Parts: sequence; C-alpha cells; structure tokens
Amino acid sequence: MPGRIAAVSIVEAIAADLRSRVFSGELGSGEALTETDVASSYEVARPTAKASIEKLVAEGLLDRGTHKTARVVDLGPESVRDIYLARAYLESEVLRRLASGRTVPAGAVQANKDIAAVKSGAPLDVVEPDMRFHTSLIDAVGNTRISKMYRSLVGEVRLCMSRVQSLHLLDTALIQAEHQRLLELIEQGRGDEAAGLLDVHLGRARERLVAAMGGEAGPEAQLPSDLVAE
Repeated sequence: MPGRIAAVSIVEAIAADLRSRVFSGELGSGEALTETDVASSYEVARPTAKASIEKLVAEGLLDRGTHKTARVVDLGPESVRDIYLARAYLESEVLRRLASGRTVPAGAVQANKDIAAVKSGAPLDVVEPDMRFHTSLIDAVGNTRISKMYRSLVGEVRLCMSRVQSLHLLDTALIQAEHQRLLELIEQGRGDEAAGLLDVHLGRARERLVAAMGGEAGPEAQLPSDLVAE
C-alpha cells in the first residue's frame, strides 16, 4: 500500500519554501520580502503571497511593522538569550515531570539515533532531528497547551539552531551525547539532574551564539562536558 500524502495549500507550500530558505541562510538577516517579489517568484496572486508572508511573521521568522515591508528577523544577542530562556523554562519543568514517571519518549530516543546517524555535515540535517528530540520531550507530557506554547517558539528556536550549526559552534557528537544522558536521567527518575544538564546543554549553545553575533559571551560558553571530548 502506498503511504499517505499530506495535501498542503499553496500558501502553506510557499511558506514552507520561504521558511527553508530562511533556515538555510539563503535569505539572510534583514533581507526584505515584498509581496510583489514573492508573488512574482512563485507565480501567485499578491493575496496568496501576503498570506504566506504573514505565516512567517506569526512564527517570528519575519518582522513587519504597520505598512512596512517584511524582513527576515535580525536576531541580536538579547533576542537569542530571550528565546533560549523561554524554552529553558518550559523544557526544565517537562524533564522533571517526565522523570517523576520515568517516562522516556520513544520519539526522543529515535530522534537522538537520527542525530548520531548524520554524516553529511549539512547544518539542517542536524537541526531537524535535534528539534524533534526536544519537541518529543514536550509532547510526552500530554498537555496540549504546553505543546502549543512550545510550538509558538519553534520557528525562532529552529532559526537559532540553524545559526549554531551553520557557524559550527557545537560538535554533533556532544549534542547527541548530552541528549542520551538526558534520557538516562529521565529513566532513572533524576529530574533535577536532568534539568541541570539541560541548563548546561542550552547555555553553552546560547552563549556561543551570542558571541558569534557580536555580544559578550557568558561563562556558559565554555562549560565543559565529561560525556565527550570537545
């Protein structure tokens, strides 16, 4: 039997392509996306182009003021810190709750195996399973509102992850090893230790990205790991 094929609207298809171009860096920070240009490039009507642009504005990938042209969001050091802090609040509590029930999500296990299997070195090849790992943890709690809150951050989180990978700020083996340790701590019911490791895991990425964007890195940028040699 053939697999199911998900039908998407033209708006969703255009938004998906634009999103991919933002994550890959083809559309760089501050680059303008006019309705006219998008309509012309994809050979669609301007209302369709506008709807596609608005989807990315809602995801935090594009920024547009009233009556102004949409531009790829220009993440600065403080924005990066805000994004990582918001996800850390949600993810830390989720890890504690999962550990209290020793619940290890199968989706997170598979996502981490997929990270270990990445050989291409292409930034987005790591970002996709990395994002899936963290999202699987969130969803395993089974609270639709928590999942919805987290997904409101996903666009900006993926953008940060893409920047981290594109700039080669973290070794893939370190990401995979710390993910594996998080799963082990959950299985052992050690929620506070899992949350502590998450702080190290996210803090290192956050502060290295801050430095790469011209900010002053905090001490977390140099946090060591005994899980794998950096």
